Amino acid sequence: MSNTNQAPLSCGAPISDWELQNAAYETLKAELFALNKVAFFDAITPLGVIKVVVTFDGYGDSGQIESIEIRAGGDAIAEPTVMIEFAEAEWGQAEPSRSSVSIASAAERLTYDVLERTHSGWENSDGAYGDVTFDVGAREITLDYNERYTSSENYVHTF
Repeated sequence: MSNTNQAPLSCGAPISDWELQNAAYETLKAELFALNKVAFFDAITPLGVIKVVVTFDGYGDSGQIESIEIRAGGDAIAEPTVMIEFAEAEWGQAEPSRSSVSIASAAERLTYDVLERTHSGWENSDGAYGDVTFDVGAREITLDYNERYTSSENYVHTF
């Protein structure tokens, strides 16, 4: 069965409705990531937070956040009770869903976004582990990513 709702590409190849919808979804996700990053740093900067470190680990088709540490000065602190407006793309929707989330929830969501953008499938097979560090002063997110893999070497000797 062919899709009759196709728009031509500039090179002449047809593009399906799904491809158009996926391109719009990916564009919206990228825009929202940038907006959410700004909202996150804007919310925590006045609190004296200098760094947020999110530790993740995954393998065997399962991955999770292990810990979230919020630092002010040289010390880990309890999570401040500030809420951050966070926007997320939803498949098939032109407008994002919006919610107010805690610092930890926003850091977790941004961490999953960073992992999906750079190492989709990080939780599969032998998996990966590492940290995502939110440096408030630099307003940067750094991913320290360690990928696990199984290696096999075969030797055949005939005498």
